[in-house]
Amino acid sequence: MLAAGVIGLILAAVAGAAPGAAMSALWEGMFGSDYAIGASLNVAATLMLVAVGFTIAHRAGLVNVGGEGQICAGAIAATAVGTTFTGAPAAITLPAVLIAAAAAGWSWAAIAAYLRVRRGTSEIITTLLLNFVGLALVLLVVHEPALLRQPVTSSETLPQSAPLTPAAHLPLLGIERSPATVALWIALLAAFGTAILVRRTALGTRLRAVGLNPEAAARLGLPVQRLRFLSLSSAGAFSGVAGGLLVASAPFVLAEGLSSGYGFSGLVVGLLARGSLAAVVAVSLLLGFLVSGGINLQLAAGVPASTVSVVESLMIVFIAGAALWTRTIRKSEPAVPQLVSPITSSDTTDLAGAPR
Repeated sequence: MLAAGVIGLILAAVAGAAPGAAMSALWEGMFGSDYAIGASLNVAATLMLVAVGFTIAHRAGLVNVGGEGQICAGAIAATAVGTTFTGAPAAITLPAVLIAAAAAGWSWAAIAAYLRVRRGTSEIITTLLLNFVGLALVLLVVHEPALLRQPVTSSETLPQSAPLTPAAHLPLLGIERSPATVALWIALLAAFGTAILVRRTALGTRLRAVGLNPEAAARLGLPVQRLRFLSLSSAGAFSGVAGGLLVASAPFVLAEGLSSGYGFSGLVVGLLARGSLAAVVAVSLLLGFLVSGGINLQLAAGVPASTVSVVESLMIVFIAGAALWTRTIRKSEPAVPQLVSPITSSDTTDLAGAPR
């Protein structure tokens, strides 16, 4: 992380910003106002949900790279429900929106999960490729009047959906002049519940067994393929909820670029957390503020906001390199000889347990 941050400062200097000015702009974008803090918390909630799903799949030995496409699927389903339930109260509309988003994300990830357990196709490839399909679907539904595009009244009508009904809007946290919503509490509840699931339940133990050694788990009678299918599709459900939360927050519409790379940023969170749900919460908050600060970095210091994406990508490369280096070091270490107590002829037994 430190190495990636140093390279980010070098890139900012190449763009013409002094390191001090870049750091000041980044800090101002992260903590400079109540609005900046609220926006950062909303981003952190989105990343947290994607990372929680990634952790569940990784627990079973799978890697979900499809958070971006699953966010898109969830956002489309949430928009379809949120623009249709015009007369229902918020107690019905908002849960319906989030349930539809979770179901869409589940179904989207289930495609890759089915191919993994039935055909042996790498879930890394399928979830990655499904991202592009999900992004293309968003473009389709917001440009096609017969789908979700708002009524075209003039040539200046934007290619986006109609606004969600007010009953589908997420409540604010109540911080003055802040856009922070209850999405943060939803994400924290998801992280806390998942932590209990994977640490304190039999299902979590079974997922761990499958992730450590699927062959041994199968010999013990565990339904390995079913557990893998459920873990990967559940990861899609969490990302789908993240997409639903995005459209249920201001400006309450589905538009191009909705996901903004949150799926890949959530992947970074999951990799940095290394299976710890407490670390997922901490790293999500860190990257959430970093992403929001990157926007102000471009506005105040003239440094491209994509610099933050470069730093995140470098984190992935360095994490992978560190894991490979650690594995290589461990393999090169000499095996420690096991001390075996001497066995006398008087205490030896045969395989049936009788003295020889």
